[in-house]
Amino acid sequence: MTDHDEKTHEIKDKFWHELAESPFVMLQLDNDPDSAAPMTAQLDKDANHAIWFFTSRDNHFAKMGLATVTFSSKGHDIFARFHGMLTEETSKERLDKEWSNAVEAWFPGGKDDPNLLMLRMDLGKASIWHADLGLGNVVKMLLGKNVRDDVKDKHVETAL
Repeated sequence: MTDHDEKTHEIKDKFWHELAESPFVMLQLDNDPDSAAPMTAQLDKDANHAIWFFTSRDNHFAKMGLATVTFSSKGHDIFARFHGMLTEETSKERLDKEWSNAVEAWFPGGKDDPNLLMLRMDLGKASIWHADLGLGNVVKMLLGKNVRDDVKDKHVETAL
């Protein structure tokens, strides 16, 4: 494994960890810039190719299609933008797996609520930034010194 591959793997692992810690994202349909809204991503540690969202059939996300997610970790040391395709998740097993009291709070009709829509986002390309500059680079930055070369390996373009 090259240094670049190792760094990409390390940043992707950090991203997944931070997303699991705070799964709140901004979701936007690519063909509707006004659709951006906060959503809670449902994650499955064994399915790193997709994430899930619960919404209602009368929500603009019910249009589905290409979408973009933006994410900032709780500590603001990981930022990400990733793309994917939103489609309806029809698996009853997946619904049961992702269902929780927090989801039920939004859908008092339960899993059989006719307005409930579970979406799967099949993940594509991502840009991930690891914003922890380190003390040395913070000092350099405060002194107006160039830090670009020191932080260039803190950003990766990758498939999720």
